[in-house]
Amino acid sequence: MKIVVIGGTGLIGSNLVNRLRQDGHEVVAASPNTGVDTITQEGLAEALAGAEVVVDVANSPSFEDRAVLEFFETSSRHLLAAEADAGVKHHVALSVVGSDRLPHSGYLRAKMAQEDLIRASGIPYTILRSTQFFEFIDSIIKRSTDGETVRLSPALMQPVASDDTAAALADLAIAPPVTGIVEIAGPERFPLDQLARRYLAANGDNRPVIADVHARYFGVELNDESLTPADNPWLGSIHFQDWLSQAAAPR
Repeated sequence: MKIVVIGGTGLIGSNLVNRLRQDGHEVVAASPNTGVDTITQEGLAEALAGAEVVVDVANSPSFEDRAVLEFFETSSRHLLAAEADAGVKHHVALSVVGSDRLPHSGYLRAKMAQEDLIRASGIPYTILRSTQFFEFIDSIIKRSTDGETVRLSPALMQPVASDDTAAALADLAIAPPVTGIVEIAGPERFPLDQLARRYLAANGDNRPVIADVHARYFGVELNDESLTPADNPWLGSIHFQDWLSQAAAPR
């Protein structure tokens, strides 16, 4: 089966490409680095020729509200139109748990716009909404640091290893379209501030973390339902402490 992975050289994309190739599929790792650009449409039609499945894990280079919306709308329109021309039978897209619950987040509004375009395209689809990756915790801490203090919401999160999300995408790519949404999360829930303390401690960082219910997460306040999945999500197998032990070891 020919499968095209849009964003196939990134964190999730490269993992997914390797998994699908190991399973014997013909896989195109499509990204601007490999000559395929969904914004300019360079190389897009050629990459999709003969493809049965497209998995879109591309991400915006900018998280500024207008830029991220323009990226996902333009990229999705170009990609879905090219898929229709190529006769693609299944479109799989990576989205975010909570994208339908945090409309004040510019990034999540953009992901919802992407989801809406997929649903309206007429192409059979599966949308995988993932919780935040363990690998993203460092960025969350940096965005929430003022001087030597980290201020974070104590709202619950259920983060997941990117490896588990890539494995789920690989399974969905070769399965029949769901024509709906699947959610994936890690096996454990943590208050966000507690998660940050554990991450910093494992890396020998003594900065204090203050729990603040009004602390903003990329511009929005959180509650316990904001970033946690609905009932019966797919659950990853990698526990945070196991990932943390491996991630912190080289440091």
